[in-house]
Amino acid sequence: MLPWLLCAALAAAVLALLVKLRLLQRSLDDITGQLGERLSSDTNNPIFLSARDPYARRLAAELNIHLKELRRQRRRYENGDRELKEAVTNISHDLRTPLTAICGYLELLERGDRTPDQARYLSLIAGRAQAMRQLTEELLRYSVAASLEDEPALEPVDLNGAVEEAAAALYGAFMERGIVPAVSLPEERVVRILDRAALSRVLGNLLTNALKYSGGDLEVTLTPDGSIILSNAAPGLDEVQVGRLFDRFYTVETGRSSTGLGLSIARALTERMGGTIAARYEAGRLAVTLRFPL
Repeated sequence: MLPWLLCAALAAAVLALLVKLRLLQRSLDDITGQLGERLSSDTNNPIFLSARDPYARRLAAELNIHLKELRRQRRRYENGDRELKEAVTNISHDLRTPLTAICGYLELLERGDRTPDQARYLSLIAGRAQAMRQLTEELLRYSVAASLEDEPALEPVDLNGAVEEAAAALYGAFMERGIVPAVSLPEERVVRILDRAALSRVLGNLLTNALKYSGGDLEVTLTPDGSIILSNAAPGLDEVQVGRLFDRFYTVETGRSSTGLGLSIARALTERMGGTIAARYEAGRLAVTLRFPL
């Protein structure tokens, strides 16, 4: 009789343990699901558990503490980022007027009689003023591109035509450097829902970047899956520099008249339209890939 009682007690203990493990598993699954939801959305709701398991409830309470701190840090970052963008926009606007006036006065001075030294100094001043003007415009464009307040104006866009127009717009600049762009397009039309003006800006920035760093050639390829690949020889670059091309204000010595914002603007606009952009460097060639999935 005793062995049967022991077996029954053991079975009951195993059953109770299995039930407890099942309840604990359900609690952990509940925590996992709620944690993912809290991290992906802006909400103040804590993780709530209906189970009474003390260990699971302790874990949920600890996660709620960290989630609260994470929300606080996120709001602090968002507010600081918004204030920085507003400050950049305001500074850019404030600088445009005096810079325009300076450039105008320099043009008037260049029309008058001047000594060779005065001409040289005026040329240097004009070059610096123009660089400042370009940086101001790029800062303004970047602040607008990075802002999430205005939604992109999405519409069906023919990527074949967009690539052709962008390449044709800079064809003269490439010819001045002795570069004949090789554009390869698929026979079928590749259409994506994008912001037409933003896409034109992205392609223009990418082609301008290729113009700066190209070693004498440029290949532009559009694939049927919506990828745009710009490839050119870039002997003046290396993997470290290519890895930082999309960083704000980053420039390399071979870049001419570069503000370091063109590719940052391209990345911001691309991501706002749901695309991705990346660069790689292999065997002395720079390849920038722009992807717009369906």
